Amino acid sequence: MNDTLSLQELTEEGKAAYKRGDYLASARAYQAAAQGYEATGDALTAAEMLNNSSVAYLRLGDGEGALQAVEGTPEVFASAQDIRRQGIALGNLGAALDAVKRTDEAADAYQRSADILGEVGEDDLRAHVLKSLSVLQLRRGDQMEAVTTMQASLDAGEKSGAKGNIFSRLFKRSSK
Repeated sequence: MNDTLSLQELTEEGKAAYKRGDYLASARAYQAAAQGYEATGDALTAAEMLNNSSVAYLRLGDGEGALQAVEGTPEVFASAQDIRRQGIALGNLGAALDAVKRTDEAADAYQRSADILGEVGEDDLRAHVLKSLSVLQLRRGDQMEAVTTMQASLDAGEKSGAKGNIFSRLFKRSSK
């Protein structure tokens, strides 16, 4: 029971550090929690903690740290048939790959994430991933793909009720 409590405390420490903008402390707390959960045989919670750590590393500007944290987690969720978290982990993997300039792999991870999130009805998350993919495509010079992807993102956002987006209105106005 003490191990579980300390793991919960590490998780809370990671959340609190993230909220106050101390991303390095957050990433480290989440990684420590992941190691603890892994040691107790809870691979799913360990993978979730590693995803949290990856996000904190990205906020810190440490793409390599983010990539090391998130690698392998989509497969953990896939093997447990936790499709929603697999989709989220693929989005995090895409962001980490993008941060280390592995754009082709990032685009693939983002696309797989968006497909899965669409299948499970996570329209808000899907819209966010598609926006990230669109920005990546634009940076690569794939303007037409970027526009198509951004439109898909806006459509997903509308399904989830996010109709107040200024960009959405501007995009629709310019495409008429």
